[in-house]
Amino acid sequence: MAAGLFVGLITLDCIYRVDHVPSSDEKIVAADSLLVAGGPATNAAIAFAALGNRATVVGSLGQHPLAALIRAELATYSIDVVDLTPDLQAPPPLSTILVTAATGDRAVVSRNAVGRQAAPPPDLAPLLKAIDIVLIDGHQMAVGEAIARQAQAQAQALPIVIDAGSWKPGFETVLPLATSVITAAKFHLPHQSDTPAALSDLGIAEIAVTHGPRPIHYRHHDTAGTLPVPPVAVQDTLGAGDIFHGAFCHYRLQFPFAKALALAAQIAAQSCRHFGPRTWIDPIQKPGF
Repeated sequence: MAAGLFVGLITLDCIYRVDHVPSSDEKIVAADSLLVAGGPATNAAIAFAALGNRATVVGSLGQHPLAALIRAELATYSIDVVDLTPDLQAPPPLSTILVTAATGDRAVVSRNAVGRQAAPPPDLAPLLKAIDIVLIDGHQMAVGEAIARQAQAQAQALPIVIDAGSWKPGFETVLPLATSVITAAKFHLPHQSDTPAALSDLGIAEIAVTHGPRPIHYRHHDTAGTLPVPPVAVQDTLGAGDIFHGAFCHYRLQFPFAKALALAAQIAAQSCRHFGPRTWIDPIQKPGF
């Protein structure tokens, strides 16, 4: 059993499965709905734990009654929470997601971590004790940077994985600390036209760019290549990237970079076959997956 630290966003996601995204002043009835914990780091932690590991999420939660729903779900996956804002009374960030039934595409409205940026804990050493890998999603940038610097400075430097879904101010200080950076196709560094080359120039050894159902492009030191994404009948793409990152953390502790990416893509593809970001978990325990 490995141990991972997942730093970033914790949300409460209200997910609706709909025939179409409503237009202005239109009311529709959803075919299905879910209320679950969300956020890139949180979903990645759940995937990491579902694959047989121990996960800790570091983020802003607080004491609002809705935070109890998030804590309860994370407890079902035996995930520990380090709350950066334990006395906060405001509700956790809420996300509303509409998943189009025919395509699995999702439309998302969220506050993310606006107004909830926290300072790093004064002593980071206990957080990193017995940790094998760190993932940072950039939604708690100051904390992520402090943890990355501490993880890098340890006698046995820890792997630091960055989930770069979109550019966020402060990434310029965090990215150079990473061992692996996995970006979405839409991610771009400011004033840079070639994202992989720019990341490589920062000294990052492992770089991957995901393109949804299209092949993953990767660089490992001086080697570049592509990896196919398994084709599946898509029901829901929500959280697939987050699940990919959590699975990557699991496999990277066991396998070389390219193989870890390929195996993570299988898990992410499996998740797209089901409505909601958790339903994929039970099938991976069945023989033949």
